[in-house]
Formats: sequence, structure tokens, C-alpha cells
Amino acid sequence: MGSDGRLTICQISDIHCGSAYFIPDLLERSILEINDMEPTAVVVSGDLTDAGYRQEFEQSAEYVSRFRCQNVMVIPGNHDSRNVGYIHFERLFGERYSVIEFDEAIMVGVDSSEPDLNDGRVGREHYGFIRSCFENAGNRLKIFVVHHHLVPIPGTGRERNIIFDAGDLLELLAELDVDLVLSGHKHVPYSWRLENMFIVNAGTASTTRLRGNTRPCYNIIEIEGPRVKVFRKYPFKERELAVDFDAETHQYSRYEDKIDAQVQAPSEIPGLGTGDA
Repeated sequence: MGSDGRLTICQISDIHCGSAYFIPDLLERSILEINDMEPTAVVVSGDLTDAGYRQEFEQSAEYVSRFRCQNVMVIPGNHDSRNVGYIHFERLFGERYSVIEFDEAIMVGVDSSEPDLNDGRVGREHYGFIRSCFENAGNRLKIFVVHHHLVPIPGTGRERNIIFDAGDLLELLAELDVDLVLSGHKHVPYSWRLENMFIVNAGTASTTRLRGNTRPCYNIIEIEGPRVKVFRKYPFKERELAVDFDAETHQYSRYEDKIDAQVQAPSEIPGLGTGDA
């Protein structure tokens, strides 16, 4: 917990080092902003690379090392499992399944990637790990981190790449009273409420592989007691409140993006591109 009594978690996703759309200035600015916040934890929720090659992983690892935070959780995405990239991931970042515990919260991250496939799967063989982590969490806030999205994301075209076992996994998370799910993958920031669980998808923080009027962004999660606020932060720009909920009463407000024709990408960013996540 920070000196102000607040637990702050920054989630950055879909860095895509090695991509033609990768913008170093965006990532460097995001790291600077995150370090200035002195967060309790930083989550990097997959797709650190574009094709899983060694040089891309080494570049991404150098960027991740710049976070001035003791608690950094990194999980792989589908791009990271291309070309046997998971070997480099484990060498540079360690286990693909991890847990970080705080007095106020517990955060569990899992690998949903499959070698050389865009589709995701967690697998029943890992449900025991998830259950054992959350079952003894007591009254702490429960946060689950996975790269692929568990529910469809608007504005992403034909729905695909949802985790194959999403239904079984959602049932497990609901049974375990998980409060917050953090994911990435489709480069579109969005949030859903499902029963008493909030599912928050992050955009891409450092590329111009953007759909529609979305802009590069990352998430800031602020936790004070049962109160949780999730903000979207735009590098070089403002932040906006996305979700505000109480984990005890389950009262909430959700703010969807309202982007009109006057909202443009930052002037520092060259033309926008699109592509498969």
C-alpha cells in the first residue's frame, strides 16, 4: 500500500516490440508516467513482442526492467508464443503462472496462449492452481489476470480469439468470488460487469494498431478498502474513469468511451494502422 493508504496497480498491455506499428516514445512515456505514480504493482498482460523472436523479447525485457516497482507481474500473450517464444519468455521473465499477495488484495496471473495460435485456452489442468490461490484469500480483493478476453469486446469485428474454455473459467471465477479480471489482446479498452465480477480489457499502450477512434492507453487501478476505481490513462494526455465499484456492496458506475469527431490521436503519433491482435 502506498503512503496515502491506497493500493495502486498499473496495467499495461500489448506492447508489441518488433512491430512496424510499435512507437517507442509511447512506451517510454508510459513507463515514465507509471514510475511517477509509484504504484504498488505493475501488470504487463501479454503480447510483449510481435512474433516471439529473441531480439523482441530482449527489447521488451529491457523496457520492463525500467519499471521502478518491486511487484511486477508479466504474463505472455498469443504473439509471445509464436516461434517457440515461450522459451525466451521463461528465460527472461520466469514462470508463466504467478501470484502476488498484498494485505488488501491477491492477484493471480495465468498463461492463456497456445503455441503459434491466436486463440486462447487456460485449460482445466490449471483450474486447481487458480482455486488454491483464491480459496485462502479471505476478504481480500481478488484480481485475475489473463491475456485473452473472456467475453466479446465491441468494435473488434468478427468475434474470435475468446478463450476456448471461457464458460468454464468464468464459472470458476464466479464461484471463487473474484472481483476483477484484467485482460488485453484486442487493443480495445472496455469493461463489463458479469454477476459481481468486473471484467476490464486494456488497450495497447505503445502501438498504433488501433481500431476505430481508440487511442493508445493503459489502465490504473486504485483500491481503497472495498472501493475500486479503474482509470484509462492516455500517454501524454489525460486519464478518464472507466469503472468505479464497491467490492462489498457491489454498487458500481461504468463509464463507456464517448469519443467524438473532435478527439484525435496525440500529435506525436504518425498515422493509425489496423491488424489482427
